[in-house]
Amino acid sequence: MSGKRAFRLGLIGVVVAGALSAAAVAAPWDKLLTLRRVEADPEKSYRLTEKNGPWMIMGCSFSGENAEEQARELVIELRERYKLEAYAYRKKFDLGEDIYGRGVNRFGEPPRMQYRRGSEIDEVAVLVGNYSEVDDPQAQETLQRLKYYRPVCLNVDSDNPTTRTFAGWRAIQQHVLAPGNPKKEKGPMGHAMITTNPLVPDGYFAPQSLDPLVLEANEGVEHCLLDCSGKYTVQVATFRGRMIIDQREISAIQNGRKQMKSQLVEAAEKAHKLTEALRLKGYEAYEFHDRYASIVTVGSFDFVTRRLPDGRADLNPAIQAVIDGFGAKQTPYGGQTGGMAQQTLVGIPFDLNPIVVEVPKRSLSAEYARGVTQLF
Repeated sequence: MSGKRAFRLGLIGVVVAGALSAAAVAAPWDKLLTLRRVEADPEKSYRLTEKNGPWMIMGCSFSGENAEEQARELVIELRERYKLEAYAYRKKFDLGEDIYGRGVNRFGEPPRMQYRRGSEIDEVAVLVGNYSEVDDPQAQETLQRLKYYRPVCLNVDSDNPTTRTFAGWRAIQQHVLAPGNPKKEKGPMGHAMITTNPLVPDGYFAPQSLDPLVLEANEGVEHCLLDCSGKYTVQVATFRGRMIIDQREISAIQNGRKQMKSQLVEAAEKAHKLTEALRLKGYEAYEFHDRYASIVTVGSFDFVTRRLPDGRADLNPAIQAVIDGFGAKQTPYGGQTGGMAQQTLVGIPFDLNPIVVEVPKRSLSAEYARGVTQLF
């Protein structure tokens, strides 16, 4: 990494420092909110509203005749047993349009597919948590724990079979991945993932125009995320920087009396090193630097989920492969199931829970100016 770009990254921390020093300190009783009891009244439905989230964890979804009741049972158990704020969200999919299969019929036309459950399908999803940011540490910790929880109401061996989407297939997959060692198997919500509250307006999540300082910090980066052609990517590593808030220290750096040693620069260097190492191994890796952190992502994808012919949602298999490939692995300790171990490359750790993020884009005017500049 060039010294000039490192200085620009460090300067970002200095510029932001003034605003941070003026920010109000959180009230001491704010921490007490995390100790509040989670309500679990069997008589209540706990429906999702636009006031929840905006970021949440998608636990699983149900479809079929008993979907509503089984989703409600899971919501109550998550609240009562695991102390998680869980909500139910019902969505009806209209599949009235014609869907065609592969090949041709005896008339030389594509075969018209029929839905076994009619043209309208109901799904009831169970979502967990109320998180303000996609990378909220509490959300990441809860997500990891949720994947290994085994709610009684989702026990596929019970007398009351679940209508959870893909329940049978996922149960078989768990045994194939970890034969003979149930302690290491993920639970029925092993495919849980961070998502948005579907009731929050889309405009809330619309990417804003990039800060000129951020654009400058990413200028000249060979594998910059801004150059990724896809709409989505998977964030596999995050490196946060330390902001300088001491005004005397800022003044000394600006006057040249003190050398700037910003952790924001160190974070950018780690992201750059990890990106290069991933590229050498054949991964489509990108790096991106903003005012607060540097990240590394893998992959370029046009969609996150797709709708199957029967109306159910299926996570992009390529995205799932990245999440599974770079996420934390459970390790045995003392003959029992131990904690979660971060994977590393060239001595640099990956995030415990990779997440899907939208690829930031330069504005059209910025792209035009960048193209004109490169002509000279």
